[in-house]
Amino acid sequence: QVQLVESGGGLVQAGESLRLSCAASGSGFSIYKMGWYRQAPGNQRELVATITSGGSTSYADSVKGRFAISRDNAKNTIYLQMDNLKPEDTAVYYCNAKFQGFRLLDYWGQGTQVTVSP
Repeated sequence: QVQLVESGGGLVQAGESLRLSCAASGSGFSIYKMGWYRQAPGNQRELVATITSGGSTSYADSVKGRFAISRDNAKNTIYLQMDNLKPEDTAVYYCNAKFQGFRLLDYWGQGTQVTVSP
């Protein structure tokens, strides 16, 4: 069992930066593929970025070059550095942990609001 707690959201102006954190409790953090997803009002939840247990990263096209995902296994924490924020980045951002073993382990945080004003 893994519990995820996001922090770092807030209200910023376009062009500014935020760094989100997701702290995990429970065992085996380092084996999980971690990700950030977001959901804007009226939209489906969408993938923003992922990072594997080995540190490989991938990004949605809409955030490439502006966002950076990282992980610190010693702190059981992942981060999402968001630069040059745009109003269309406004959403609730969720942290996710996945591990495919005999069965899929799939955990979500409660979300943190990011609002970008024009």
